[in-house]
Parts: sequence; structure tokens; C-alpha cells
Amino acid sequence: MPPETPPHAADRLDDDDYPAYTMGRAAEMIGATPGFLRAIGEARLITPLRSEGGHRRYSRYQLRIAARARELVDGGTPIEAACRIVILEDQLEEALRLNAELRRSRTGSVGGAGTGS
Repeated sequence: MPPETPPHAADRLDDDDYPAYTMGRAAEMIGATPGFLRAIGEARLITPLRSEGGHRRYSRYQLRIAARARELVDGGTPIEAACRIVILEDQLEEALRLNAELRRSRTGSVGGAGTGS
């Protein structure tokens, strides 16, 4: 078998989870300060990856989460509460997705007959 080819840099740019952004650039992109990013990291809302030199690196997915927390904080919500809200929103979205998936699989396996519950 031929060896796997390493991913091209352009392929990584399409990856929402690729830690492409430095702390300074990430803060600039969401209109926040590096201190804000450190604070939401301490609150365990996001956990940035670290470069070989130990510098924080953020993905686009993490920046969307951070931007949502920033919106809440800008609206007057304390940072700890904003982080908890974002976490709960994310958990609710995932639970709703799983629930819909389960309903689809049950409907498909039952052949359209309901369980009556």
C-alpha cells in the first residue's frame, strides 16, 4: 500500500476543528481581548490546543463558541454565567439532535407503525 499523503494546508483551512488561530488573532476576530479568551478557558468553556512552543491555538469552532459567550457578556451576563449558558445551549442542541435521530431510526425500523406511547 502506498504511504498516506499528509493533508494539504488548504484542506486544514476547511476544518472547523483545526487550531489555526493564535490568541491575538482569535481575540481580534471576535472583538475581545486575550484576557477574555483566557477567562473562558479557565471557565472550561473552550480548551485551546497548544503549539509546540506552548502558545494557545484556537479553531473556528472554538471561536464561534467564544463569540457567543462574548455576546452574552456584552449584554451584561457575568462571564461564568455566560459560559454555563453556552455549555447548556450546546448540550440542549446535541440532545435535540440525538432525539430527532432516534425518532427517525424508530420510525424506519417499525415500518411506520407507532408505539402508542
